[in-house]
Amino acid sequence: MKRIVYLLAFIGAIFTGCNPIEDINNDLASQPDPVIGEVEYTLNADDYADLELDFGNFSSDEDARNILPGFLSDKYPYFGEGSAAVVTYNLYIGSAEGVSDYTGADVYQFSNADYATTGSDAFGFYPNVDATDEIPAILDAQIPAPVEGQVVLADYDQYFETPEIGLANLYQAAFPADYDSFELISISGPDELGWTAGAANVQGSGFDGGANALEEWLVSPEIDLTGGSDLLFQITQEIDFLGDDTLIDILISTDYTTGGDVMAATWTAIAFDKTIYGSLTTSEDFDFSAYDGETIHVGLKYSSTDSDSPRWRVQDFAVRAIGVSGDTDSKGEYFVYESGAWEAADGVYYLSVSDYDSMGEGSGQPGAFNNFSSSTPADSYIPTFLGLTYPFAQEEDQIFVIYKYFSSNSGLGTRGNSYTYTDGEWVPYESVIETSLQFGFENGIWVPDNTIRYTTTGADYSAIVSALSATYPGPTGSMDSFGNFDRRPGNANEWTDSMVLEALNVVLDNLDPSAAEEQKYIVTVDVYTGSNGTEDFAVIKIGGEWIYQM
Repeated sequence: MKRIVYLLAFIGAIFTGCNPIEDINNDLASQPDPVIGEVEYTLNADDYADLELDFGNFSSDEDARNILPGFLSDKYPYFGEGSAAVVTYNLYIGSAEGVSDYTGADVYQFSNADYATTGSDAFGFYPNVDATDEIPAILDAQIPAPVEGQVVLADYDQYFETPEIGLANLYQAAFPADYDSFELISISGPDELGWTAGAANVQGSGFDGGANALEEWLVSPEIDLTGGSDLLFQITQEIDFLGDDTLIDILISTDYTTGGDVMAATWTAIAFDKTIYGSLTTSEDFDFSAYDGETIHVGLKYSSTDSDSPRWRVQDFAVRAIGVSGDTDSKGEYFVYESGAWEAADGVYYLSVSDYDSMGEGSGQPGAFNNFSSSTPADSYIPTFLGLTYPFAQEEDQIFVIYKYFSSNSGLGTRGNSYTYTDGEWVPYESVIETSLQFGFENGIWVPDNTIRYTTTGADYSAIVSALSATYPGPTGSMDSFGNFDRRPGNANEWTDSMVLEALNVVLDNLDPSAAEEQKYIVTVDVYTGSNGTEDFAVIKIGGEWIYQM
């Protein structure tokens, strides 16, 4: 029975411990002979994401020095005193000189009024118009006090083909197809009378063997006219037997909510033609500009009395605006204000929507969203694009390319880079380089460390013998014969610590004569202590000499 009790106690200890793996790692790191690890590691995309570095790089070496110690502690929790790590990472060293003049430039977005000043009756430049020639006059008119050297991105649309101009429906209701999407609201009178759906229209009538008093509304779904301007209203209808023209109305509300109390909302009647034509007739376009940009409901109100029962048939109605049919390309050009005039900037190209599309419109390609991102890097596409766009480029030609870039951290922004034509291809300026930092594990933490590890060679021993044979004939003679340091205490050929330091000065002065002050080395040498082995010596350069690290 005792065995069972002991076993249960052991299991309980395992499951009630706070974090057994963490305890094991801490024990390994703090024991007298800890795990001394040496590792070289290159950060990957997942690492940058974990470190919340959305651009996939560090913005400075200082950031790397501050952030990477915690990363190493998490990744190698079992490494102890004396461990070393070399971490390779991406470092942002800044954009090409001059690119920020364009990525940070003011943007002027062309309006329909701007296009109109150039003679366009559409919402962009016609395909045969040279926008570069037209833009300076518009900038003169729209930017009242430009300063010398000011850079502006002119953002405009241009049609691929000559557009078709005409009226276009922003909203249309056609009956009886749309009848079920409307609300039928009976205010008074017989339910079977009022609005009903016919084969080619809806009909409002209160006649059933005679006139009947009633009121019934047919109310549209919500109609969003946001962005609409200079709106018009048109209806195709037939009105018969109308005596009192107040019995039928087209009413508009901006505060009614679908399913709400129609009588509690504010409704405004619009003026429309109530002529009795005797057949379905399409009206002229009535002014509807009072509702430009609004969200509305349209109510067709039918009513009759015991003595006056008109018939109102409605085939369709529409909210209309001047429309332009034609596809446009969203473009941009940079202009610089120089000597009192706007001049097109040289040596810079702003990618248009059609440019992104030319690089591929599938998932994961620039044309999918008309921008670049970390998963769709600009430098994977732009060199090829430039090769196609400038087939006669000359060696050392240089151009800035400015583009849209989406970051999950900061959203959509403007970036750019410099590209130089070199050896037959366009080469991007490297704003991000790969570099490395070395860290050492000291006093329980990872710290940036410039320590270089070096293992001596036969040539090093020959150099030591040559430099120190007059001072230490016995030890250097042994080294010359056996290629190691004799470290047996009291032996005639013993290399003491101070003698080894002299030898290391010879080796390192030959190996790294221009080493910076406080450069560190860990030098591994061959030793004989009764058997062959190796021994490490940690030194640092202070005052131009190599001394042991304290």
